Amino acid sequence: MAEHNIDLPDVSGLTIGILGGTGDQGRGLARRFALAGHPVLIGSRSAERAEEAAGSVAAPGARTQSKNLRGAENAVVAAEADIVIVAVPWDGHRALLESLRDELDGKIVIDCVNPLGFDKQGAYALPVEEGSAAQQAAAVLTGSRVVAAFHHVSAVLLLDPAVDRIDLDVLVLGDDREATDTVRALAARIPGFRGVYGGRLRNAHQVEALTANLISINRRYKAHAGLRITDV
Repeated sequence: MAEHNIDLPDVSGLTIGILGGTGDQGRGLARRFALAGHPVLIGSRSAERAEEAAGSVAAPGARTQSKNLRGAENAVVAAEADIVIVAVPWDGHRALLESLRDELDGKIVIDCVNPLGFDKQGAYALPVEEGSAAQQAAAVLTGSRVVAAFHHVSAVLLLDPAVDRIDLDVLVLGDDREATDTVRALAARIPGFRGVYGGRLRNAHQVEALTANLISINRRYKAHAGLRITDV
């Protein structure tokens, strides 16, 4: 594991913003990055909701340093953070990013949105005009460095204060080598996580769609399954 990360950049001082951070995945990632020592900004359309989410993540028993967590409106988070994670519901994805083009210009934007539908047969991947949520983000945020990552992380495990380590490979996709290396290094800040380069952004569709398979696995086996890549 250590050798895999040996040439990655130092990301320890970066401030992380999470758009849509009031949902389970956003709050879970916020908790883990705050535990790793990063200043974390949780974003929402409502500053009050964002502040409540930050408070819940830093609540007694969560073992998260409250000084590392703050809530604010999405626009404030996008402007102040060094790296921004997009964790909004799919149906609000495009509109949010269109509203934050200026604030996100020049920044690494990590898209972890999974365009999924649900019916009586379970979860299934939705078609996306641009090919994937990450490609849609890149089409909207032409001045940003868009990377796809953190799609297959269990929010239940992220939020569980009894879980100190989550053994998981995070597939990282993008067209900018420096940006993907930065995101791989960021993934490695969470104990048990390893960032693995997974290809160009055009390959993000199958990574996003694989989440539907993992949901099916978890429902059948009552588990919180993730991924591990062998021989790397």
